[in-house]
Amino acid sequence: MPSLAHRFVEKGIRLQSALASRPKTARRSTFAVSGGPQTPLQKWFIDGVERELLRHGHPRPANGTPPELVFNVIDEDRPRPFRRNSQGTFVVSVVQVDHQPEDLLKAAYPVLVRSLSNLLVYITRADDGARTNFVTLEQGYSTIPAPDGDAAGFFAEVYRRLAPLASTRLVINNVFEKDLAPELWDGDVHTRALYEAGRWLDRMDLLPAAFPITELLDERDMLHVRRLFGIGGLSYGNLSARRDEASFWMSARGVNKGNLRDVGRDILLIKGYIPEDNAMIVSVPPEVEPRSASVDAIEHWMLYKEHPGIGAIIHVHAWMDGIDSTQINYPCGTYELAHEVAQLARRQPDPARAVIGLRNHGLTITGLSLEDIIDRIDGRLLPTVPMM
Repeated sequence: MPSLAHRFVEKGIRLQSALASRPKTARRSTFAVSGGPQTPLQKWFIDGVERELLRHGHPRPANGTPPELVFNVIDEDRPRPFRRNSQGTFVVSVVQVDHQPEDLLKAAYPVLVRSLSNLLVYITRADDGARTNFVTLEQGYSTIPAPDGDAAGFFAEVYRRLAPLASTRLVINNVFEKDLAPELWDGDVHTRALYEAGRWLDRMDLLPAAFPITELLDERDMLHVRRLFGIGGLSYGNLSARRDEASFWMSARGVNKGNLRDVGRDILLIKGYIPEDNAMIVSVPPEVEPRSASVDAIEHWMLYKEHPGIGAIIHVHAWMDGIDSTQINYPCGTYELAHEVAQLARRQPDPARAVIGLRNHGLTITGLSLEDIIDRIDGRLLPTVPMM
């Protein structure tokens, strides 16, 4: 029986079809609300968001199917996670606090993690009115001030911030084929280069985890996170290296990028994408229980397939001045983010040596090799990503 990768080719699915322009009408995710608003301000906010989503054509889920976008109303002191039944569900938790923290990120980020959310709407009250803060997993936030009588304009801006979550599809499914050639079970020159590059990123403090997930979640929630997402903690950044025309090595999801050693566990061979299943094809040794592919594997796959000159890619949560950037804050692991990055790469003077900003997130950097990328970015990275 031919492998899934061979059937993928035989079906005639080529890069151009996978990179085809998005439909003129943006995708509309289904949505639901979990937990009842506990204050008049929370109720006002949830009611306004629901009206705005319905106005933009987002339906309620039907026939018992899980919602694709959930608004989870929580309490700051006891943030109750929404138990996803599907990896494709995005969760936006909504909390109200009756003060303005001196360090908002320090106060809000643990609530984001403990509620197992993709995004936290952290509503604070101050003398000049309520502020609506959008806190992201990338340890950043942006703020919308009180509506000042213009509720319609306020909720239009709220929807603009939420639309990237409400119109995307995650590519986080994996199809593991236990067909990795024996001579690659211990890696090759490219996996050794990934190991050295990961060590460099670690030395440069580009793989931070300022709020360790194991200190914020109890054992039950950690088991839920591992089962649902296949990760053991918040692990920032990723890196990959081309092996040949059809495949590339990449750091796995949730591993320590500063110590990439084991093939099938720390480093995976990505060899394809199945559009109809929204899944990456991963080649692993037969006796290894593999980790999941990085959520950014779809983005790296698009770049490698379209630009043969790209030999390596590094993604970090940092910034550089004077770069082109995506204009929409699409979440990591979504086809839409990968598509937009691919479009930006085409417009660079040399796509094989590009630096592309990911709005409110970080950088994707292509190079002839990992060493080439490190030489070009050493000393030029800014540790804080601007939030827009």
